[in-house]
Amino acid sequence: MASAATFSLVTQLLCLTLCLLSLGCSAFTTEDYSDALDKSILFFEGQRSGKLPSNQRLNWRGNSGMSDGSSYHVDLVGGYYDAGDNVKFGLPMAFTTTLLAWSVIEFGSSMPNQIENAKAAVRWSTDYLLKAATTTPGTLYVQVADPNMDHSCWERPEDMDTPRNVYKVSTQNPGSDVAAETAAALAAASIVFKDSDPSYSGKLLHTAMEVFDFADKYRGSYSDSLGSVVCPFYCSYSGYQDELLWGASWIHRASKNSSYLSYIKSNGHTLGADDDDYSFSWDDKRAGTKVLLSKSFLETNTEEFQIYKAHSDNYICSLIPGSSSFQAQYTPGGLLYKASESNLQYVTSTTLLLLTYAKYLSSNRVAVTCGSSAVTAETLIAQAKKQVDYILGDNPAKMSYMVGFGKKYPQHVHHRGSSVPSVHEHPGRISCNDGFQYFHSGSPNPNVLVGAIVGGPDNKDNFADDRNNYQQSEPATYINAPFVGALAFFSANTNPK
Repeated sequence: MASAATFSLVTQLLCLTLCLLSLGCSAFTTEDYSDALDKSILFFEGQRSGKLPSNQRLNWRGNSGMSDGSSYHVDLVGGYYDAGDNVKFGLPMAFTTTLLAWSVIEFGSSMPNQIENAKAAVRWSTDYLLKAATTTPGTLYVQVADPNMDHSCWERPEDMDTPRNVYKVSTQNPGSDVAAETAAALAAASIVFKDSDPSYSGKLLHTAMEVFDFADKYRGSYSDSLGSVVCPFYCSYSGYQDELLWGASWIHRASKNSSYLSYIKSNGHTLGADDDDYSFSWDDKRAGTKVLLSKSFLETNTEEFQIYKAHSDNYICSLIPGSSSFQAQYTPGGLLYKASESNLQYVTSTTLLLLTYAKYLSSNRVAVTCGSSAVTAETLIAQAKKQVDYILGDNPAKMSYMVGFGKKYPQHVHHRGSSVPSVHEHPGRISCNDGFQYFHSGSPNPNVLVGAIVGGPDNKDNFADDRNNYQQSEPATYINAPFVGALAFFSANTNPK
């Protein structure tokens, strides 16, 4: 007869095994993930430009940028500030929108209590992008404000008095990258609103097609057309080819129009289909495109799409420790590490791809092929979960990198509106230079930018909660956007269907 100690050990091992096999083994509960999901969407309200609605929940913010575009006789009021500044950059805003929409498309069913807020976050951007795309024929407005002037000030958006210059791409000065990303955003959003607002969805898709045609017909990088206005801030380092394939892929998914399928088949090889790429960001869409198009291969087994499944497998295998083609870098605490500046953007975007690909694999009962071994959807989910949990506080510093979540989170966020007293607490104007007293202050930000995910720790898991260290302490919309989908998945605590 087994001793009590032996029985206890067996019981513990059995419990541990069951725990590891389930998604319930976690530093966080489904309620924690739900709370983080709520906050991750709320963050976007802090980034809003334009006239705030009556149901604005982050109420330390006020109206801003109310005359954007007026000096150019166009209406460009609305949209999002990308990060801690007051510029409306078109490329990251469009990418943010695409990934927010993708989060809703794949995991919207897992966020029933937040789906309307998530849709509102998408729509705040698409309303603006529609104006940017349809105001002037043959033109796409891609930026509001001179970033060099904006970055020389530290002032809340409600007070800003720096030039609100408007920048555009056109048939003479092309920007295929920003235009094709805008097309992707509009197309993805059209899927989000297809059932709830068919008329709006149709307008989004129609505009996406028009903007994509413009991007494809007048090829060129917006970095070449707009130079120092977009570089080095959001320079298109990867070129525009990846966005063309990404845009066409989203329009195909939204429209089921065979002409876009033909476009992908005919142009894929010259637009990056043959490339193995191990990063997914506002600049480089190749890995995301492979995962998106792998769905078509898994569901139809069309030979032309086999390459996208193969490259998606390569991408996934590079992330999985122990895989024959593992090449990713992780911190000692287990965080995916890509860059010293705003590293968490790569973590959240990768996490969305892991979970989305796991969903596609699971739906079609297949696995990832890594050399001679197979990696299951469950392994991808477990890897994604490690990254999500790390961001939320399961890390060596026991620091949540989401503002307002958990007991310990960044207090000195590199964000103008958050760090300067709000217009409600300090109605008098705070000028460009006067704001720097708050930038240099050692006090915590007076306005909590709830839900903001900052740039994150370095490659040794070290984090400086310092407003001056923008590489680690600045939030951005494109960090949060893919995390919305990841949190929705784990808040439901079930395998994807």
